[in-house]
Amino acid sequence: MRSSGTVLAFDFGERRIGVAIGEYELRLAHPLTTIDAVMTNMRFDAIARLIDEWRPVLLVVGLSVHADGTEQSLTPLCERFSRRLQGRFKLPVALVDERYTTITARSALQEAGIIGPKQRTMIDQVAAQHILQSFFDTPDASS
Repeated sequence: MRSSGTVLAFDFGERRIGVAIGEYELRLAHPLTTIDAVMTNMRFDAIARLIDEWRPVLLVVGLSVHADGTEQSLTPLCERFSRRLQGRFKLPVALVDERYTTITARSALQEAGIIGPKQRTMIDQVAAQHILQSFFDTPDASS
């Protein structure tokens, strides 16, 4: 894999997709936005705009699994989403275990004093940030 350039990460959900951004060189992830749409074409249009703007060299998708690592109902949807990203945008896609990212994102937002409706609007992009940071922190995955 490359070791320079922009990386976009996605926390896939059936209602919302959190998006984070980071740079290989800095190995730091930042929340970017939340795509709040159910319609597939609207989701991919929003993603296309982000890809056009940021020109990533890699996309990272959180793979939703149970705490014990077994599949859950969202697992095949995450895998399908990653295949569609790769097919549509012709970019490499890495899947990253996203266990506990929503819990850690909620905790981080609470520590920052962000609660209630404001937290609901940010939780998915902060979860995507945790997914991307996990990718950067795993030596084998990002070298």
